[in-house]
Amino acid sequence: MEKLKDINATISSGTGDQFVTFTLGNEEYGVEILKVQEIIGYQGFTKIPNVPPFVKGVLNLRGSVVPVIDLRLKFGMPEKEYDKFTVIVILEVAGRIIGTIVDAVSDVVTLTEDEMQPTPDFSSGIRTDFISGMGRKDDKLIILLDIDKVLSDGELELLDVA
Repeated sequence: MEKLKDINATISSGTGDQFVTFTLGNEEYGVEILKVQEIIGYQGFTKIPNVPPFVKGVLNLRGSVVPVIDLRLKFGMPEKEYDKFTVIVILEVAGRIIGTIVDAVSDVVTLTEDEMQPTPDFSSGIRTDFISGMGRKDDKLIILLDIDKVLSDGELELLDVA
C-alpha cells in the first residue's frame, strides 16, 4: 500500500510525458499520468446485470458511482483471480470517471521523445487505434494506451447507463 501512496502523490504533480505503468499478464502498459485520478486497492463492487463480461460493476468512490471494467477481459485476455497486487486505476476517460482493474501497478515513468516510438503497423484487420505508441525504458517495452479510445462510443454509453 505504501507504493500506491507514492504513486498517488506523483500523479497529483504529473506532467504530460509521464506515464503510470501497470501490468496485464506479462505485458507492461502505460497511461498518461494526467488521465489518472488515483489508484486504489482492489475492493468489491456492485454487479450490474446485462452488461458485457468486461464490465465488472460499479463502486462507490466518496459518494460517486464509478463503473469498473476489467482491462484483461476488454483486451481478450484470460480472466485471472484477483489477488493482493490487483488494483483499480481510476481514470478520466472521454470526460467520464471509470475504474479499470489491472493486475498490478508498476511505477510512474518519464519517457523522452527518443524513448517513444509510433505504434507498429499491423494488418488492417487488427485494431490498434487505442495504442498511442510504444515506450522503451531500460530493457522494457511499454504499450502506451490512448485510454479515450480503448472503449467504443457504444461501450461508453453503456457505462453511462450502468
